[in-house]
Amino acid sequence: MNTATDTIEIDVRGLEPPEPLVRVLSSLEALPPGASLLLKIDCRPLPLYRILDRDGYVYEEQPGTESLLEITIRARSKA
Repeated sequence: MNTATDTIEIDVRGLEPPEPLVRVLSSLEALPPGASLLLKIDCRPLPLYRILDRDGYVYEEQPGTESLLEITIRARSKA
């Protein structure tokens, strides 16, 4: 984990389904409060987006530099 920005980075490129989804969900369970997850992936993970919406996470999708997409995920603020 990078303590300067509290971001955990995971790279799931090249993994066969459902392994990318399993790894992301496991990482989210261990995510410290206030931290974010940076996901590097080579496809648009629509099933993951539905789970994130359901479970109260917010995400931003951007073109990746080393992957098709880089997706930042964090817990929705409770404001």
